Amino acid sequence: MKPRILLTTTSFQDTPGVHHDALADTGWEIVTARGPLSEADTLALVGEFDGFICGDDAITRAVLEKARPRLKVLSKYGIGVDKIDVKACSEFGIPLLFTPGVNHTTVAEHTFLLLLALEKNFLFHADSTRSGGWKRQTGHELLGKTIGIVGMGRIGKEVAIRAKAFGMKPIGYDVSWNEAFAKEHGIPRAASIDDVFREADYLSLHTNLTPETRDLVRADSIARMKPGVIILNCARGEIVNTADIAAALQSGRVRGYGTDVLDEEPPRPDHPLTKLPNCVVTPHIGSRTHESVQRQALAAVTNLINAMRGEKPLAQVNPEVPITKVV
Repeated sequence: MKPRILLTTTSFQDTPGVHHDALADTGWEIVTARGPLSEADTLALVGEFDGFICGDDAITRAVLEKARPRLKVLSKYGIGVDKIDVKACSEFGIPLLFTPGVNHTTVAEHTFLLLLALEKNFLFHADSTRSGGWKRQTGHELLGKTIGIVGMGRIGKEVAIRAKAFGMKPIGYDVSWNEAFAKEHGIPRAASIDDVFREADYLSLHTNLTPETRDLVRADSIARMKPGVIILNCARGEIVNTADIAAALQSGRVRGYGTDVLDEEPPRPDHPLTKLPNCVVTPHIGSRTHESVQRQALAAVTNLINAMRGEKPLAQVNPEVPITKVV
């Protein structure tokens, strides 16, 4: 019987590239769905699949309970595994694979798209000319401004490099610190997260979602930031408290919020952040370019194929779980 594979990530499905050929060449049965799926939607599908290439679907303990014992490999298309019960994967002996190092350039570029859109009033001006007008608002330069980067992994490093190219002053904060990179590029390390909050004209978030980072940006931390700070979020929506950031935007305490992620995706029609004039929201597409999708998708397929064949994947979240040959 052919192995059956569930594929839910839409950018994988919608973007042409060699990843489609690599998956088709396996000869396995491929079943597609349009994610990201809720827990209920995922539960309705799993149970008869040997492998799963997932995006930001809700893969809870209940989902994994139903998926086992047939599910042998879970290949995450991307790097964030906060929607996956990693502990349950390990407990059930399901290798969880992921694709680090494939989208850092793209996300860093998107961070500056959001920042420039806010500082140059891009949407206001584009809307004005598109409607036949010629209204103008005065913007701000990036030159000389301090950008505080929370999370100095691959993406944070790329943001810092681009900030230097704009003539900005980046400062970084991370519990793990690459001293060689910081020295090469002249990036000072903040002694604490409060130092970043206090010094940054722009605060750029590039950290994982953990219990410690959930609601990292909230009313009391905003109060410790510079008045008129601009906050950028290309990480996870839950790192920023929605009600608190909306209130700070309305009061002007935060001058702008540029985000590619929300606490609800897709958002409900009355979500408090989608209508504010000083908030720019993009629909979680910071890593979605033809180049990065093809890299990420091919890595996810390679991980799946290797693991199904009992070979070492490119990267595994739970390396303590052995890889068992399926085909």
